[in-house]
Amino acid sequence: MDHLHALRDAAPAPFWLDDPRRPQAAPALVGGTTCDLLVVGGGYAGLWTALVAKERDPSADVVLIEGEEVGHAASGRNGGFCESSLTHGLGNGLDRWPDEIGTLERLGRENLRAMEDAVERYGIDCDWERTGSLTVATEPHQVAWLAEEAETAARYGADTALLDADAVRAEIDSPTFLGGLWNKGDTAMVNPARLAWGLKRACLDLGVRIHEHTPGLSLDEHGAVVAVRTPYGRVTARRVALATNAYPSLLRRHRLYTVPVYDYALMTEPLSEERLAAVGWKNRQGWSDPAHHFHYVRISADNRILWGGYDVVYDYAGRVSAERERRPETFATLARNFFRTFPQLEGLRFTHAWGGAIDTSTRFCVFFDTSHHGKVAYAAGFTGLGVGATRFGAEVMLDLLAGARTERTSLALVRRKPLPFPPEPARAIGIGITQRSLARSDRNEGRRDLWLRTLDRLGLGFGS
Repeated sequence: MDHLHALRDAAPAPFWLDDPRRPQAAPALVGGTTCDLLVVGGGYAGLWTALVAKERDPSADVVLIEGEEVGHAASGRNGGFCESSLTHGLGNGLDRWPDEIGTLERLGRENLRAMEDAVERYGIDCDWERTGSLTVATEPHQVAWLAEEAETAARYGADTALLDADAVRAEIDSPTFLGGLWNKGDTAMVNPARLAWGLKRACLDLGVRIHEHTPGLSLDEHGAVVAVRTPYGRVTARRVALATNAYPSLLRRHRLYTVPVYDYALMTEPLSEERLAAVGWKNRQGWSDPAHHFHYVRISADNRILWGGYDVVYDYAGRVSAERERRPETFATLARNFFRTFPQLEGLRFTHAWGGAIDTSTRFCVFFDTSHHGKVAYAAGFTGLGVGATRFGAEVMLDLLAGARTERTSLALVRRKPLPFPPEPARAIGIGITQRSLARSDRNEGRRDLWLRTLDRLGLGFGS
């Protein structure tokens, strides 16, 4: 029960958003306005779309509306892993786009470099650290998985190091670690909320008009323009980019392509020098394990440990609400697993415990489409890999809205949508069966049962 005592002072709020540097919200839209481009959604996808649009054409009149405040949802409460992969990992990309995977890996690395350049160019103070990431084996069968992954990653240009138990524990010391794979170049660690707030400031500096507490309520086409109604007004735009992700889309046909699933995380108090020495972690990599129900873990700028993942929760009919951000039973599981992994940190307290919705697609990564005769574009389904991939998604949406044929828009990743989820109650039943099968696979050395193998054959190969 000691792990429960560690939770007793944890604030039920995202650590990243509990920051005195949180900017004041922009005023809500009141009345009508017109613009060249309207962006709906103030998370990463929307912010990058607005920023890149102004970089491409400084004269463009760009408006961004956000239903809450910029960074309020996934962009302000994720783990802060900014990965180069556009396909939710090399394995998923190889399974789905084997002929394009070399291009996708290259575009992903170029996208990560472009993000890093933007952080520097706009002076965004977001604790950006290009540390790479570790995948750690915590079960004997996972050691062989990592060896296979290292060989595949090397073929596609990754700078990796395969570590045995002693070597991985020399990086981060846990008695549960049996081996590791360090991808040294393809991941940066970032303070996610400060990244969102920095992008907001950069957008404002370039002349983007931002209205917070302004949800889009409906979308209608009127000849050459599209109108989006808001609570106190209306925006009429030549082009619209939808970046609402886990929240219900303004396009009904879009809604069956994603489901919101809830993910949860804890943040510890800062580690003392003695506690930090007991763990090591001098290279400050983020890490995760390769189980289906996995943990993702990183160290913050002030030496706190973020400990997230494991439970993934879907609520019937895909409801998204603040009350679902608190789940004591999951927080208890996370705390227990934390001290099992780091027994040398017994007595450490958690200061924050929170959850948030992830927009999940059946192919486990982003998809794209247009509507209203090409005047509306959207990107969604990032499935927990949106910190980096959203900037690529912004570029694609702007290409699509411009009617441009580019290397990006020629990709099968962009041209083809995933299979939709079935309607309720089949959706909830199917997700429930899948979750139980994934848990069974974790207990059975990763072997996939008949249900999971069937999903694989249908192109619905859920891996986590």
